[in-house]
Amino acid sequence: MAMQTTSDNQSGEPIMDINTTPLIDVLLVLLIMFIITIPIQTHAVKLDLPQSDGSPPPPVDPIKNKIVITAAGALLWNGVAVNTQQLRQYLDISQQMDPLPELHLQPEPTARYEVVDQVLAITKQARVEKMGFVGNEQYANF
Repeated sequence: MAMQTTSDNQSGEPIMDINTTPLIDVLLVLLIMFIITIPIQTHAVKLDLPQSDGSPPPPVDPIKNKIVITAAGALLWNGVAVNTQQLRQYLDISQQMDPLPELHLQPEPTARYEVVDQVLAITKQARVEKMGFVGNEQYANF
């Protein structure tokens, strides 16, 4: 069992190779710190929902508007097909009524989330105050 003491450097000069292990360690630590500090990218539509102040709820308004989003991406306003511009006009008109009518949003289970998100953004822009999601029981089997 002998130890090898010879190397390629026969002249006795110091070895000029850089030890890259500490450099790699520092870079990995910096990379992990960078990944941790990146904010989480989420796509959300912020919707201000009414807060209960302890008073009894207002009486049920007989005027209810229903938006249905079909699996094909069609928008139905009270059963009539509309586009996004017409939807915004109907929402603006309904928000000027007194008392405010309720808005019921019912996307079909296979409707694309992109269309639902677009409708939620339109309702947010129209400042809809009374809004509810109906038909959630149909998602129980999905």
